[in-house]
Amino acid sequence: MAYDQIGQLFMIGFDGTAVSAELASFIREYKPGGVILFSRNLESIEQIVALTSELQRCSPHSPLLISIDQEGGRVSRLPKDFTIFPPCEVLGRCRSSELAYAAAATTAKELKAVGINMNMSPVLDVNSNPANPVIGDRAFGMTPDIVSELGLATVGGLEDNRVVACGKHFPGHGDTNSDSHKELPIVQATRERLEHIEFPPFRRAIVNGVATLMTAHVVYQALDEHRPATLSPTIIGRFLREELRYDGVVLTDDLEMHAIIDHYGIGDATIQAIQAGCDMPLICKDRNRVVAGLNAVDKAVADEDISTGRLAQSLARIRRLKERFLLPYRPVTISDAKLVVGCRSHKALLRTIDQTRQRFAKADI
Repeated sequence: MAYDQIGQLFMIGFDGTAVSAELASFIREYKPGGVILFSRNLESIEQIVALTSELQRCSPHSPLLISIDQEGGRVSRLPKDFTIFPPCEVLGRCRSSELAYAAAATTAKELKAVGINMNMSPVLDVNSNPANPVIGDRAFGMTPDIVSELGLATVGGLEDNRVVACGKHFPGHGDTNSDSHKELPIVQATRERLEHIEFPPFRRAIVNGVATLMTAHVVYQALDEHRPATLSPTIIGRFLREELRYDGVVLTDDLEMHAIIDHYGIGDATIQAIQAGCDMPLICKDRNRVVAGLNAVDKAVADEDISTGRLAQSLARIRRLKERFLLPYRPVTISDAKLVVGCRSHKALLRTIDQTRQRFAKADI
């Protein structure tokens, strides 16, 4: 099967701050649907505009989703010229959906100005376990109500400014004792507890039409005793797709994380994720693994382990997403970007958030 179909399923990462000849050739040959940028790829306003523009020139057949993890706080990839907001926990303490919306809208405007059209945000995990090593202050708070409210505000701030939002990590990474970057977490909570604490922010986001969701590399024994959510037809296919009726794009978290790669080959993981109901596998660093994943899916479709109907579902969802947020494609310019990034009104919002946080902190004493 042609890579212009299968390639659209993949979101990839790469090294370097410019599009090398090798990367350009790779994008033209394999036609990935998107790329994800990290701090290693980003230096300045001028460099980011040049990078995203060249990436899009390599993909004339279909504009690329160009994504980033720009949550604020410790999960921020942008260089210092940009307006970097505090972690979500601080917005949670401000207890203001208006400020959460404004922060997301500001981030979206700055991302859009430099050619980044997708933010892997908001975190919809509830910080329900103080021993959790990976969520903590990335969450808006310790209750599903505050996470739901500010999560929806963040989705609105991003998507109203034509940046794709991505709620994560479905169905909830807040009650784990370990970090899925390093090992496979297992959650032993009952279905009743999950329904009460972990699921509500995702349910609310789905009802309100969040464009994309990202899965968690976590085993939820009450739902699927053996497989992490990313690879589970029970969790993604039955629960998310059928019970919650979610028909947006579902991305995996990075399949190179140890929660997956220590237990599954990259090809097998990619196939299982798509079979489960995911649309876009993320492979964020190793290009050989990207090729292995592409070839594995190609073979699985040829062998009918992935049906053409299942493939068509994902391709249609990705196409709809791009039509909604990326078309018509408009190139960005350095001069326009410099007017937006880190501008006075954006820095003023940052001060307002800090002042609001301090006011609430004093009231709580």
